[in-house]
Amino acid sequence: MKLGLIGLGKMGINLAQNMIRNNNEVVGFDLDTKLVDEAATYGAAKATSLEDMVSQLPSPKIVWVMVPAGKPTDATIDQLAELLNENDILIDGGNTFWKDSLRHNRLLGEKGIHYFDCGSSGGWRGALNGGNFMIGGDDAASFETIRPLFDGISLPDGYLYTGKAGSGHYLKMVHNGIEYGMMAAWVKVLKYLMLLTLTMTTKPLLRFGTTVQLSVAG
Repeated sequence: MKLGLIGLGKMGINLAQNMIRNNNEVVGFDLDTKLVDEAATYGAAKATSLEDMVSQLPSPKIVWVMVPAGKPTDATIDQLAELLNENDILIDGGNTFWKDSLRHNRLLGEKGIHYFDCGSSGGWRGALNGGNFMIGGDDAASFETIRPLFDGISLPDGYLYTGKAGSGHYLKMVHNGIEYGMMAAWVKVLKYLMLLTLTMTTKPLLRFGTTVQLSVAG
């Protein structure tokens, strides 16, 4: 499969390597030309602009956007909406807010472009060696076009087509909430374990009249 990849930062550059290693052809573009040059060392074709990247792709064109959420993603998708054609496919693999994904889907859907919002989990190591992906999109038939891509770049059983547009990024939001909640809980547990350990360690000193003041932040 040949596809364009926009955004070659920490996630994108590792994802490019994963894609290429799994027999995909990648045309890479980033505003930082040094990152485009680095991607080329892994086997990616270089693009000097979004227009150049799109011109190098066969139809139906497949483009994966991997740029920061918010204005960078909005601006990129707005430009691609003018460059892509009916039945082309756009995958947003960033951390876009799911309501923004719905807006992007409406914009692209009006032009007949198939939009997939893809929650990506596993960090840069997952991007490089096999990640977990949650993919929403209104057209299940079009997902079959990109399924082989996810078969290659995911961990075993590591991706899920979640249904309607917005559902992929929504599920990723829930995933992040659970993950961060668990991390916060572990911090609390470790804090009290440290306090307990320090208290037990200093008890013999207290018996001999030594005053020890303990302070645990938080």
